[in-house]
Amino acid sequence: MSSLFTESREAGQRLRREQSSLRAKWPSRSQWRQLFKVLNKKEKIIFFVFLFLVLGSFLFLSNSFYLKNTEIQPAKGGTYIEGLLGSPRFINPVYAQADDVDRDLTELIYSGLMKYNEKGEIVLDLAKEYKILEDGKIFEFYLKEDLLWSDGKPLTADDIIFTIKAIQNPSLKSPIRASWLGVKVEKFSELGIRFELRNPSVVFLENCTLKILPKHIWEDISDQNFPLSIYNLKPIGSGPYKVKEITQDKEGNIKSLELMTNPNYYGNLPYIQRVIFSFFSNEDELVLAFNSNQIKGFSLIAFLPEKNQKLKNDGFFEYRPLIPRYFAVFLNPEKSKILTDKKVRQALNYGTNKEEIINEVLSGQGRTVDSPILPDIYDFENPSKIYEFDLEKAKQILDEAGFIEKENGIREKVIKKEPAFQFKSDLQVGSQGSEVQELQKCLAKDPDVYPEGEITGYFGEKTKTAVIKFQEKYKEEILKPYGLTAGTGRVLKSTRDKLNQLCAPYSKEVLSLSFTLTTLKQPDRPVLVDIASILKNQWQALGINLEIKTIDSNNFSEEIIRPRNYEMLLFGQVLEIIPDPFPFWHSSQTKDPGLNLAGYENKESDKLLEEARQTLDQEKRKIALEKFQDILIEDAPAVFLYGTDYFYLVLKEIKGVSAKIITDPSQRFSGIENWYIKTKRAWK
Repeated sequence: MSSLFTESREAGQRLRREQSSLRAKWPSRSQWRQLFKVLNKKEKIIFFVFLFLVLGSFLFLSNSFYLKNTEIQPAKGGTYIEGLLGSPRFINPVYAQADDVDRDLTELIYSGLMKYNEKGEIVLDLAKEYKILEDGKIFEFYLKEDLLWSDGKPLTADDIIFTIKAIQNPSLKSPIRASWLGVKVEKFSELGIRFELRNPSVVFLENCTLKILPKHIWEDISDQNFPLSIYNLKPIGSGPYKVKEITQDKEGNIKSLELMTNPNYYGNLPYIQRVIFSFFSNEDELVLAFNSNQIKGFSLIAFLPEKNQKLKNDGFFEYRPLIPRYFAVFLNPEKSKILTDKKVRQALNYGTNKEEIINEVLSGQGRTVDSPILPDIYDFENPSKIYEFDLEKAKQILDEAGFIEKENGIREKVIKKEPAFQFKSDLQVGSQGSEVQELQKCLAKDPDVYPEGEITGYFGEKTKTAVIKFQEKYKEEILKPYGLTAGTGRVLKSTRDKLNQLCAPYSKEVLSLSFTLTTLKQPDRPVLVDIASILKNQWQALGINLEIKTIDSNNFSEEIIRPRNYEMLLFGQVLEIIPDPFPFWHSSQTKDPGLNLAGYENKESDKLLEEARQTLDQEKRKIALEKFQDILIEDAPAVFLYGTDYFYLVLKEIKGVSAKIITDPSQRFSGIENWYIKTKRAWK
């Protein structure tokens, strides 16, 4: 019995081992072949359909699970290539403001205490915090710890002070020097900087977006060599990118400049690790490069239909960040006496058809501007007075101002000018003084009347005899009206009138409504020149002759802007995120380096601009600027024309571009750390 039980138990164990072996072991290749031999054709089809459904379901469920529990995220890598018109000269915050290309590169290579984000807000950059003290007269900044330049050297408060001093140095001729005049800067610790202003200024925070230079690179470079230094093209900065390589042609012209991420940047490194700028001489070359995918992005002053028609690459996005910019004709009374007449300035405004300019030159891609504080952008009230196009009203104003249209179609005004001296007193024997001297000079011009020609200042017998001869020579006008036949020798009214007519006549000054309009010549972007041509035609209908003078951009600042060498200037101005018309319209800014291009002076206006700058109360600031707006528009120192958005075109593969409002084209790179080309999936 015991033996039987043992055999039975062993048999059970063998059976379980065989079953376990069958469950764990995958069929061999020969077993699968044997299976397929056993199955008929129909059974094989059913088998494979079933197998496909099982595998497909598994893959679908796995993929669904993966997609549901992961998300697409930007990944590092890729190269962005942008085309720019022109080429770099000064990748240097001291000089960059004068050139679009220089500002673009400076934006990526350097950092400031503050910066603009994609929403146009002023946010912290190198600074970790700041304080505004004494109602806006003192600004204190505290730097982040462990900041480094791209060469690995520490960035400290000394670098900030050095940069400000360089800009304030008149020998360096920085285009932004005016913005820093009167600002005292000092450090109160290795990471602390204090700015003291002459007057409180709510807009000074905007100044602090200035990019900072490395003192250890520039401090030993003389003023004379500052603009010549190699570091203007091979800069050391603290921004998200640094220069990797510059490519030049045989003539030494820079054709491209490659940037790479700066490993010493304090913030998150950009996803796009290489940015290449290719430089072109005209827009046709730029568009051709875009069509052939040689570049992945570029920008335009105005996205006109003819440019759009040339774009054959349809795989792009058009970004249109708002830019608080306006173009106007600035009227300079120092160069044209006629422009001191407010009626003439107002007539020019009424006689300007802004809609025609926008439609004809910009193909509708613009908006009319009536005020220098751009109410539609900054949410101010519209001005109480707007110069709607009214040709007849403009003509009427010129008529009232005394400008009459002549046969040649040009209006003129004749001004009768009183001479410096006129005979006004009764003179006779015994009179003496300067008026007698002038009498003797006048009589001496005719030897038949006063042959002696003595100028004594005393009315004696010789002078009396000369007066009698004079009276009898012109007896029809002097004696006959009074029934006299012989001269009296006394100088009374009729004699004085004739003396004044001959020796002290009124002169005439003819003022002709003829002006020279100066503007910027951009060979491949003739927008301003085209607008000048339309203004010439529009104002010709008013009886105004307009000559157009164009100046190359390389000489425009030195020859035209700084010396205010123009009667009329067609040009553009850009406000900041915190609108501040002070640099453009305060009387203290009429001379270089100020930017009051119209030479506008008004004490009440000045007071309002100062108040707007100094108050921290936003409502008071708004009221002050709206009052300033109304005063200036009534005075009409300029003809405000139009504004446009900024047009930025990039291929669809470039993602994360999100600038909403910019005050300078270089600010399109705000938030470039978040741009990306490559993507990856990551678990949520």
